[in-house]
Amino acid sequence: MSLTNPLGDIPISDPQAMRALAHPVRLAALSFLQRNGPATATMLAPEVGATPSVTSWHLRHLATFGLVTDADPDEVPGDKRQRWWKAAARGFRIEPGEGPEYEAAYEVLGRQLIETAREQVDTWLRDTAPRLSPEWRQAASVSNTGVWLTADELRDLDEQIDELLGPYVMRAEADRPAGAAPVRVLRHFLPS
Repeated sequence: MSLTNPLGDIPISDPQAMRALAHPVRLAALSFLQRNGPATATMLAPEVGATPSVTSWHLRHLATFGLVTDADPDEVPGDKRQRWWKAAARGFRIEPGEGPEYEAAYEVLGRQLIETAREQVDTWLRDTAPRLSPEWRQAASVSNTGVWLTADELRDLDEQIDELLGPYVMRAEADRPAGAAPVRVLRHFLPS
C-alpha cells in the first residue's frame, strides 16, 4: 500500500482489510499505536480491553493487511526480546470501491468509526475538557455546518482540508513548537 496523500495515510479499499479494522480491539490497538508509537501486546492490552494474547492475535491480523508492522529495534526502549509493534502510517483513508462486498465492509467499518468517534467525544467531554486551561478551552471548537455541494465539490473540500492539515500531521516531533499538545480532529461528511 502506498502513502499517496498529504497526511501520509494508508489507503484501504480491500473489503477484508476494512472488516478486519472494524473490530473494536483492532481499531483501538491501531489508534493507540498511531498516537503513541511502538508498544508490545502486553502494553496495549489494558488500553484495548483485551488480554495480551488476544491483543497479540489482533495485531498479527492487522499485520496481514499492512496496517501494523514490527517496530525497528532502534525505535524501542528496554527489552529487545519482546515483540514491539508500530503503526504502518499515522492514519488510514477508506478509498472508493464498488460491489456488494465492498459496500457491506464499508458500512461495518463506517459504523465502528462513528461509534469510536462518539466514545472519543464522550471521553474528551468527561475527562479532558474540564481540566483544560482557559486558553485551550477557548481554542477547542465544535461545529455543525450545513452546506450544499456536488459530490465533486465534497471530494475537493476533503482534499483541501487534508492539504491544510498535512504540514501539522507530518511535522517532526523536533519541530513542534513549545506548548503544542495533541489535538484530535474528527471529520464527518454526511450527505443527506
